[in-house]
Amino acid sequence: MKSLIYKRLFLAALFLSVNFSINAQALSATQIDSLVQKTMATFDVPGIAVAVLKDGKIYHKNTYGVSSLKTNAKVNDNTLFGVASNTKAFTTAAMGQLVDQGKLTWDTKVIDIIPEFQLYDAYVTREFTLRDLVTHRSGLGLGAGDLMVFPASNTTTKAEMIHNLRYLKPVSSFRSKFDYDNLLYIVAGEAVARVSGQSFDDYITENFFKPLKMNRSLLSLPEIKEDGNRIDGHAPVNGKLGLTADTFTQISTPAAGIFASINDMSTWVQALLNGGKYGEKLQDSLFSTKTLHEMWSPQTLIKSGKGPYNTHFSAYGLGWFLSDVNGYFQVTHTGGLIGIVSQVTLLPEMDLGIIVLTNQQSGAAFSAITNSIKDGYFGIKGKNRIKEYNERRLAGEKEEDSIVSALESSIAAQLKSKTPKPNPADYIGTYEDNWFGNVAITNQNGSLHFKAEKSSDLTGTMTFYKGTTYVVRWNDASLKADAFVNFSLDTEGKAQGFTMSPISPLTDFSYDFQDLEFRREK
Repeated sequence: MKSLIYKRLFLAALFLSVNFSINAQALSATQIDSLVQKTMATFDVPGIAVAVLKDGKIYHKNTYGVSSLKTNAKVNDNTLFGVASNTKAFTTAAMGQLVDQGKLTWDTKVIDIIPEFQLYDAYVTREFTLRDLVTHRSGLGLGAGDLMVFPASNTTTKAEMIHNLRYLKPVSSFRSKFDYDNLLYIVAGEAVARVSGQSFDDYITENFFKPLKMNRSLLSLPEIKEDGNRIDGHAPVNGKLGLTADTFTQISTPAAGIFASINDMSTWVQALLNGGKYGEKLQDSLFSTKTLHEMWSPQTLIKSGKGPYNTHFSAYGLGWFLSDVNGYFQVTHTGGLIGIVSQVTLLPEMDLGIIVLTNQQSGAAFSAITNSIKDGYFGIKGKNRIKEYNERRLAGEKEEDSIVSALESSIAAQLKSKTPKPNPADYIGTYEDNWFGNVAITNQNGSLHFKAEKSSDLTGTMTFYKGTTYVVRWNDASLKADAFVNFSLDTEGKAQGFTMSPISPLTDFSYDFQDLEFRREK
């Protein structure tokens, strides 16, 4: 019954798309070029690559700007961009292949493949399936535990990360709501490795990159760093665009690790639009039609408004966000690293694919480009998506500036006030969190200093704020993740532990400071 209903919905939507497309006018290549150039200027993006696939062909593909402000090398068709969480679709496709081969099912229990897998709740551990790993419905909070693999200086091993999952406390009931995560995709990649007998990186290379001739796609951080034709990430710091460091550690590859060219991503998206088929006569297939339908079937519902395209449903499938836009079924995903964002969008009923790769962390840029291109195919006129997303960006930055300004004023007032200040000696010590590890609070030149043992990026100077709360400013300002550190005291006024929270509402969710509970080492 489910299959029949799906086919009817698909045919109905296809009928609507055929009739609707008669009046649609796709943007010309010149218009897309102009759109991208205006977007780059508005959002200060050094380099972008865009491809539009339509009716089995590349309708438009072009590259713009430079791969790095350090080298000023021009972006070209083979320049490697970090696709970030667009890697997740490869991970679920790998699982789908193993399902097709009968080596596992989507509902195989994780502990049957990874016996040491354990979550906070014993029942959830027993019932957790491979499907649960990749549908963001675990009960864990947004980005829970990401600080074990983010930023890239973290030294947590995969075995340690899997072990530490048991310490992450759920924020909702199992399978009750959507909360995006990365760590469970790493577990999914480990399941692929154990079932296939290959490392995850080797499996993806052998079963996707090589068959599709994606010769400009890499998963190894050392190889990516050594590549002479790759982007650097960029982010604004104090009003000036600068280069950013790496984002995730190597163990995070199944969640966000692929770097690929616009050529290779076009090949991948075309294979998806072809139902997983590839080759000159589409004689070969990556996975079955059944597996593709499963990946593109709603698994976890997401609350959402109607948005710009009168959307009625939004859900997560297996490695993909699913929704209806302007009467069409949309399959999409975004990806974000520090200084790098991307978006892949498919409208299968229209045989349309849109890929936008960038080397600056403004999601507003890819949204403006993608939606402007969709508007052309939808026949929507009179919309200025660049202006629309820029206004949202400016509003968010204004809110952030207001918060930071108020904080700075409060700190300055506290320093000038005659209110007794805490004795730094009462806060100095080593503190431990079950899954994150140790943090040393020391006195350096009269100021408290924060240093995470396993994550050297999280090192910075602490400034007294109010009561028992300090502000820590990271030495690397491009992280854009300064945080509050709120100490708890014993009866003698000596710090016994602390919790953390981000200062800015725009702080990336992977800085899951709210999940940390530090206690002083005895």
